[in-house]
Amino acid sequence: KYISGENKQLVDTANDDGDWAQVDISEDLSLQRLSTHRKLMYNIDEAIRKIAEGTYGICEECGEEISEKRLLVLPTATLCIDCQEHKEQFEALESED
Repeated sequence: KYISGENKQLVDTANDDGDWAQVDISEDLSLQRLSTHRKLMYNIDEAIRKIAEGTYGICEECGEEISEKRLLVLPTATLCIDCQEHKEQFEALESED
């Protein structure tokens, strides 16, 4: 198992089940951070690609322009606010099932 940084330090000093639980939690958090960073990098790459293609700021769902205000807050937005809200409502309904 690959362990680095503070996680390696935790492994080197882990003596009991509680210590190992802390190591597991720390590793899980590191993996979550890595996943979040990878997703952000992908979204940035997609935004750059869209700028090059001339499609940046166009909603992928309805084809309307995404508001400048929204893009200033979330430069990687791919949906206008209305379509984003519809998507979130749909996902909320699906998760209830």
